Amino acid sequence: MDDTQLLRYSRHILLDEVGIEGQQRLLDAHALVIGAGGLGSPAALYLASGGIGRITLVDDDEVDLTNLQRQVMHTTARVGQPKAASGRETLLAINPEVEVRALVERAAGERLRELVRDATVVLDCSDNFATRHAVNRACVAEGKPLVSGAVIRFDGQLSVFDTRDAAAPCYACLFPEDSHFEDVACSTMGVFAPLVGVVGAMQAAEAMKLVAGIGQPLTGRLLLLDGRTMEWTGIGVGRNPSCPVCAARVATCAMSHE
Repeated sequence: MDDTQLLRYSRHILLDEVGIEGQQRLLDAHALVIGAGGLGSPAALYLASGGIGRITLVDDDEVDLTNLQRQVMHTTARVGQPKAASGRETLLAINPEVEVRALVERAAGERLRELVRDATVVLDCSDNFATRHAVNRACVAEGKPLVSGAVIRFDGQLSVFDTRDAAAPCYACLFPEDSHFEDVACSTMGVFAPLVGVVGAMQAAEAMKLVAGIGQPLTGRLLLLDGRTMEWTGIGVGRNPSCPVCAARVATCAMSHE
């Protein structure tokens, strides 16, 4: 780190749990953020300001006036622009030292695996189960930690899925792909704006903890937030030994460590 970086990140470096070594790990890291909307906005803002060295934003949508109530990376002047490009402009204005890649696409299949493979940590900030399951499959296949968040109406949830730990569940252990969960859109149900800020910021915190090796990640735990009472509920989540997504990989990893 140069003198400017030492000054910019000094409040991190003052933390015993971070220090210079932890901050350097953040600077060396690459965060893949799937979705540049309500959750992706606060998550990416804190990743950039906190010094994650490379950030890739993936979103195929454009900024709409209805987004501005909660998607704080975007502005009225950017209505109609791609969200990924708008987000990149905001992040570089906060921290021009960060490398930000804006991908205006809906990544899937081998393309998604390629993006996950190149990342240190993945943040799922999407708004539908199909994307969440696709991202989970890619993270399991590539052995990358996944920080997952969701918000609708006054309800939020947050967890970390990291199958590098053989005892840890993946997203499909908790929400099986064949369960036919119904997607609920903000456009029909609404969403309380500050809650995406709360959950998105916590996604950034969990991602940075994973990268820097700080504390205990939310692996194996699901946090549920009731925004009406502002009460958190924590639920332990176990791995499904017969999960069609992660069981084979976990077994392979276990054998390789024998």
